[in-house]
Amino acid sequence: MKVLLINGSPNKNGCTNRALEEISNEFEKLEIDSEIFWIGKKPIGGCMACRQCAKIKKCVVDDIVNESREKFREADGFVFGSPVHFAAMAGSMTGFMDRLFYSESRSDPNTFRLKPVAGVLSARRAGTTAAFDQINKYFTISEMIVISSKYWNMVHGYTPQDVEQDLEGLLNMRILARNMAWFLKCKEAGEKSGIELPEIEPHVFINFIR
Repeated sequence: MKVLLINGSPNKNGCTNRALEEISNEFEKLEIDSEIFWIGKKPIGGCMACRQCAKIKKCVVDDIVNESREKFREADGFVFGSPVHFAAMAGSMTGFMDRLFYSESRSDPNTFRLKPVAGVLSARRAGTTAAFDQINKYFTISEMIVISSKYWNMVHGYTPQDVEQDLEGLLNMRILARNMAWFLKCKEAGEKSGIELPEIEPHVFINFIR
């Protein structure tokens, strides 16, 4: 079993990464493989609504979203981490997730369906709860299993050294890792005992105005 942790900060070794490291270290203790994947610092544009992804099975814009696609398809669980910019996720992370989730829903719905996931936010002071609401909407529209912790998944600090002092925040990261590891092991045990995944019904797409 492997969990992919996505660092959506333009700063590779900043506060967001420190939070993800705490989770990754806990996974190692629980014998769960993990990888921290950084989306980089190049600008990542949003979805252009061209809908070509349904035909070519990837995003029409060939950048980090397509380059990392196989990582997501192979992973058993996910943690998406982002710094908070203006009470929302970082702009590049928003563009990355917009295009990844939209194109995968039309390319391979099983990439995210019924897999455990969590969002982690990092802020100097405030804006985390608004960004937390934003990031979770990607998961609940994709039939994912949202894993919770003892508190909302956030750390505070201007530098990684500041985050080291957020003892409650780091505690929540460890609890999050333990809860996700428990779910992954339960899911694996269920599959081995013959418990099947819920059936998939054909999607019904209705416009409000006809």
